[in-house]
Amino acid sequence: MRMKQDIQHPLAILNQWSKELDNLMNRGAYDEETTSAISAWAPLVDIKEEADRYVLHADIPGVDPKAIEITMEKGVLTIRGSRNNVTEAESKHYKRIERVQGSFYRRFTLPDTADTDNITATGKDGVLEIVIPKQPEMQPRRIAVNS
Repeated sequence: MRMKQDIQHPLAILNQWSKELDNLMNRGAYDEETTSAISAWAPLVDIKEEADRYVLHADIPGVDPKAIEITMEKGVLTIRGSRNNVTEAESKHYKRIERVQGSFYRRFTLPDTADTDNITATGKDGVLEIVIPKQPEMQPRRIAVNS
């Protein structure tokens, strides 16, 4: 019977492996200018595509939305920020601290259909929402050939 308890569903194992791989990749984020690691943690992100836009939701509890830096350059959206560390005096009162503290850094390559000039962001209740509109669909046009 004990053997059955130790066996996990194959999809659960694959999902856990995927999360660990993602965490490993996010820990390897580097600042191009200093070439030093700058990402202590990475917020979890959901991205959905709608008919006229892409919507990104990032979990950032404990982070002031005004302290988040969002940049767009060469088709890459970058999100940076940090969650304050617990001071040594405060940590004496805690029995356990599980929330990761420090800087975070995430980058996303946007599709060519993204309207990068009209990206908006809002932060509320520990969730950062970034809305990336799609460019209007280009309609085919006929080009006359002059003789």
